[in-house]
Amino acid sequence: MSAKNFDSKGRLRNKIISFRMSLQEAKLLDDYVSVSGLNKQDYIIGRVLRTEITVNPGPRVYKGLRDKLNNVYSELCRIEKGSEIDEETLCLICYMSAILREMGG
Repeated sequence: MSAKNFDSKGRLRNKIISFRMSLQEAKLLDDYVSVSGLNKQDYIIGRVLRTEITVNPGPRVYKGLRDKLNNVYSELCRIEKGSEIDEETLCLICYMSAILREMGG
């Protein structure tokens, strides 16, 4: 049996919520989660309840940012001159830029 999961106020998290996403939406969510440094559950709860997502700089955040920036760089190199960036990549670039600005980078 897994360990009981409690929120920041000590309330037991025992209600399961699930939903479907497209592959592109799921990839974008995974990208946002890896850059935030949070686990997926805490990230989704924060976004759904519109609480502020605070990114605390640490090894996990830096690794996530590094990996995603490498992916974005590869995607930008792949794009031919004159073609447009897809919406998911543009959203990820904006999200990472906001995180870097808040971290003082």
